[in-house]
Amino acid sequence: MPLRLTLRPREKFFLNGAVVVNGETRAELTLLNDAAILREKDILSEAAVDTVCKQVYFLVQLIYIDPRNLADYQAKLGEALAHVAQSIPAAMSDLEQIRVSISEGDYYHALKIARKLISIERELLDHAE
Repeated sequence: MPLRLTLRPREKFFLNGAVVVNGETRAELTLLNDAAILREKDILSEAAVDTVCKQVYFLVQLIYIDPRNLADYQAKLGEALAHVAQSIPAAMSDLEQIRVSISEGDYYHALKIARKLISIERELLDHAE
């Protein structure tokens, strides 16, 4: 199924290992095959990783954009998922979905679930304050 992207002027995105920047005007792209793509707004920098759920998202992101180092990232992800399981037991279903998605090579789906974990974590932290 084709993926259609509408890009803002000067919006950056990651495409199969390359960082691409849109020009001065709005643009529309259609990807006809599978590709590793992340929009600038969906990229989490290492400096922004300040919670365990953000660490999960960051590691899944690295798996998605840098599959050459998959084994290293998977080991770190396993540790982070175990930490989340201890911290947020209600997230077990989401953690299992991430594990399954990673094992099936569906990294983008794992990213979507990891983003959901960040929201859950934020709600818990807001409630605790």
